[in-house]
Amino acid sequence: MSIVEQFKHLSYSRLLVVLSLVCLNAPAHSAEDNLCDQAAAIAAEEAGVPLEILRAISRTETGRTTNGRFEPWPWAINVEGKGLWLTTEVAVVDFTRKHLSSGKENIDIGCFQLNYRWHGDAFASISEMFDPVRNAQYAAKFLSDLFAEKGDWVSAAGAYHSRTQEHATRYQRRFSRVLSGLGEPGLQTVDAGLLPSQQNQFPLLRKTNHKPLRGSLVPLSATSGRSLLRRGTKGSGL
Repeated sequence: MSIVEQFKHLSYSRLLVVLSLVCLNAPAHSAEDNLCDQAAAIAAEEAGVPLEILRAISRTETGRTTNGRFEPWPWAINVEGKGLWLTTEVAVVDFTRKHLSSGKENIDIGCFQLNYRWHGDAFASISEMFDPVRNAQYAAKFLSDLFAEKGDWVSAAGAYHSRTQEHATRYQRRFSRVLSGLGEPGLQTVDAGLLPSQQNQFPLLRKTNHKPLRGSLVPLSATSGRSLLRRGTKGSGL
């Protein structure tokens, strides 16, 4: 189901949330710039994750500056540490298929950079994994589980990136700077000591040296994550 079709089935309250977000950002954004934030609004209500947390995650993962604003991009991809923003959904899906066909599986996908190797089995196809709403829903559920484990959103964001503390801590700092720059009220869950006074513009998906958890979304356990998408029975889903 496309994002447009999913909007048709929204409850009135959810539609108001999405429309409010669109109206807030519309003057400086194209339709595709808004897709990640629209999806985040839907996922935030469903999963009980604060909207500003999801918005900060998507910007930490895929943020780029356009028209003077630091915004996420739905057709972002990271292949084995090399991040790119492609221009269309068709282009990025085709690009992903080609890399999967060549045996590369350490690929981060979409608004929230879900790692194909570990989390592809939750999706019926590559197109579905790139769908902004489905991408956001999965990320929000994962973050909600991490919040229950860690007790605060900054720590949950670090674990979202990596279970290795060194890399999680570095990510927390980046995430906190982005979160602070959003200018959203009511961020009582964020430790003020983690919020630097200066803002930073982050490049897309910086490459790190840790292996094999270079992907943004790491498995909750070592046993998770052999993707169904690459099994013979689902080959057509690519």
